[in-house]
Amino acid sequence: MSALLSIGNAPDQAVALANVAALSEEDSKNLRSSHVLVHPFVFSVLSDPRVPAGSLGLNAIQRRCLGLSTGDPIQVAAFDAHASSSALSFLSLEIGFAKRTASAATSELPADRLSSLLVTRFNSQVFTDEQQFTFEFVGTNYVARVVDAVSEQDAIDAAAGAQTSGAAKRGILTPQTQITFEVASGVPIKITGQRGGPGGGGKQLFRKKDLDFQKLGIGGLENQFESIFRRAFASRVLSPDLVSRLGVKHVKGMLLYGPPGTGKTLIARQIGKMLNGREPKICNGPEVLNKYVGASEENIRNLFADAEADQKQNGDAADLHVIIFDEIDAICKSRGSVRDGSGVHDTVVNQLLTKIDGVDALNNILLIGMTNRKDMLDEALLRPGRLEVHIEISLPDEEGRHQILKIHTSKMSENSFLGADVNLQSLATRTKNYSGAEIEGLTKAAVSYAFRRQLDATNLSKAVNEEDIKVTADDFEEALKEVKSAFGASQIEELDAYVPHGIFSYGAAFDQVYETLTMLKTRFAGDSADSGPKTSLLSCLLEGPAGSGKTALACTVAKASSFPFIKFISADHMVGYSESMKSSHIAKIFEDAYRSPLSMIILDEIERLIEYVSIGPRFSNGVLQSLLVLAKRPPPKGHRLFVLATTSLPSDVLTALEVYNSFQVPQYVPSLRQKDITNVLVQLKCFTRDVGDAAKAVELIGEVGMPVKRLFLLLDMAREDDDGTNASSSSEVATPLQGKEVNLARFMECLTDMHK
Repeated sequence: MSALLSIGNAPDQAVALANVAALSEEDSKNLRSSHVLVHPFVFSVLSDPRVPAGSLGLNAIQRRCLGLSTGDPIQVAAFDAHASSSALSFLSLEIGFAKRTASAATSELPADRLSSLLVTRFNSQVFTDEQQFTFEFVGTNYVARVVDAVSEQDAIDAAAGAQTSGAAKRGILTPQTQITFEVASGVPIKITGQRGGPGGGGKQLFRKKDLDFQKLGIGGLENQFESIFRRAFASRVLSPDLVSRLGVKHVKGMLLYGPPGTGKTLIARQIGKMLNGREPKICNGPEVLNKYVGASEENIRNLFADAEADQKQNGDAADLHVIIFDEIDAICKSRGSVRDGSGVHDTVVNQLLTKIDGVDALNNILLIGMTNRKDMLDEALLRPGRLEVHIEISLPDEEGRHQILKIHTSKMSENSFLGADVNLQSLATRTKNYSGAEIEGLTKAAVSYAFRRQLDATNLSKAVNEEDIKVTADDFEEALKEVKSAFGASQIEELDAYVPHGIFSYGAAFDQVYETLTMLKTRFAGDSADSGPKTSLLSCLLEGPAGSGKTALACTVAKASSFPFIKFISADHMVGYSESMKSSHIAKIFEDAYRSPLSMIILDEIERLIEYVSIGPRFSNGVLQSLLVLAKRPPPKGHRLFVLATTSLPSDVLTALEVYNSFQVPQYVPSLRQKDITNVLVQLKCFTRDVGDAAKAVELIGEVGMPVKRLFLLLDMAREDDDGTNASSSSEVATPLQGKEVNLARFMECLTDMHK
């Protein structure tokens, strides 16, 4: 049963405060229901002779809530409350004044008396999410907005994991309904004696009742967000009375730190969007600094001025003020570390500390600092009571990368621009150690290749058919070549440069070293089924004569590994560096390695890194101590590091320098003996015209043997081109050596020249 009625006024103030729909006696008889549905809200029916037929009497709050004016037509339907709704188990209300009051004094409302009043006055009425109604309490009229209405059926469905239907959430108020109260933003009301409820507190802190991080554009950071919510927001969601009875204080600050591009600024920005109330204040660290005396400190005070005024006026009912400091290390360096003569950095840190945790500390602020350099911050700023929550925003794991890729390709997928051959899971596996920003850059690069197929550089006015735009797997393949991870493996070309001729198994000594390194690498990475317990740090030292192939061996093992982070540290990368610059550069590479779950660092030619000279002897003790400390320092929990070093220093020198004691697994890589040289020549097939030439060549070298690197050089100089001429007469040196004929006479000449 339904009827088309016209919106009218409530007959009097008492009816207006009863939250009912007033109908004429005739209309009430026709509808034959104690409740009516005025979409989307349900009202109890009051039959009143003062209401003309065909009219629906509503108060001003009800009309405003429905978006209707007096005289507007409205369809009214009978509503069977008990058949369509179940009893409310929980009701959360936001309280405000019905009329603006000029008084600045805060009104205190006891939660238990208020709850009892509402249950008595509105018993058996149906309440719907976002519905508003008025009531009178101790002579003052208030407005309540339904923030959350959870019926018994809703609770049963949620426990069973049933999907929500999307219909309006509503239920019948009963004496068993638990009611919690919040205060509208900026309203001088204080709820006392609040016991809290499911998600209920003094205020509705978050704009939404659930937090879907992927909808916010945040992927792979659920664990970090859980820590942020638990430490920084959980106490603020609960009622102030409960927090007071627990005797705890709110967290006032947290620090987000980690590598560039991992989402620190994005998290802070989205936290601001999730919160109700005041808009967050965003401050870039360098913007605080000012050349005028006292101006920098005044900038800090201005950031906290609104929070101070709010707390002074509203006390515990004050809004939460979020202040976001991007690049906080620019202004909060350790006091005494900046020697510019002005002392500005020190006074800025002092001013910030007094605002967060001084004598007149504020309780309604949340300071969020972000930095890539946690080590530069003043220690006093990081202690409990200040920026006490430290959340590391690290590189995403495979599941996190998959989520980020889905976020950045969601629009393409929805609009049919993403090719069917694109496998996001495969891309997530291949983008090890990519940050969120680098994955976004990868997606942009792939899209640019799709654009390139559609755009004609010679005719930019040519129309583009949007239906033909597809971002394919090939586009992502090209993008992977272009966008590299800052914390990824060294370029394959860089490692290949140290293995120009490949690796040859020349004998038992080589096989033993190579198998040991392969086994260590495999077990450390957990590639084998019997990998067993893993250590967080494994270090191996390859020692032996110069040119014996130590670097080539290390690079070959690195290339064959699946480590996402591989860095090659060599003295030729640091030519011209001072001692302190070398130490800082090496330490920076180790710090980057600690950010990857699994890393390998190759320390090539330790003697060159420490500038060792046998005359004296002389060496850089600062660099040596840095290497020894870093080679023994275990990475953070959850991270593993494999350090592989090479050196040509004699054993007695290694012992004197304490290098031996700093590496867990020493391995000796010897020079080639006559039998080993024979094996190499057989594999290279250098003397195929006369088998006896190979034996003569080995005899010429003698029993002393030769390092494998020098043997390769000798063979390269003595080999012949395809036309039979000596390679040394050609301007181009061909590689590899395998299959290239070597002239014995030329071999003898080159060997003689080498020994001169």
